Amino acid sequence: MNRHLSRLVSMQTLYEWEFRKRMDVAEIEERNVEEYKNEVDKDFVGKVVSGVVSNVEAIDKEISNSAPEWPLSQIALIDKTVLRLAIYELIYSNDAPPKVVINEAVELAKQFGSNNSSKFVNGVLGTIYDKNSQATT
Repeated sequence: MNRHLSRLVSMQTLYEWEFRKRMDVAEIEERNVEEYKNEVDKDFVGKVVSGVVSNVEAIDKEISNSAPEWPLSQIALIDKTVLRLAIYELIYSNDAPPKVVINEAVELAKQFGSNNSSKFVNGVLGTIYDKNSQATT
């Protein structure tokens, strides 16, 4: 199973969920997973997507606190989606080391975002990682 592709499918699902005004996420997820069938970890996608959807308000608060100069409404949807996915993994899941999660998010931002997306995503996630590292030491 390809974890990078699984994150990409999770990102696509969450992006469409938000773009379509938070319609039925299960339907979107099922369609996106079906497209890649045996290449993605369906359980991982389901866990991440449902985790983000369940915690979206708290995750968005983390984004706002870590990028106070950028109101949430002004952050590009793709950047917000990549951040939500990574913040869920950093804070709510222990499936991957933080540096892997951040690197994957930066790569998704490079691939799908604007020229500045990867720097923005890296900065926000670095702030959250540093804050959480200090809280646990």
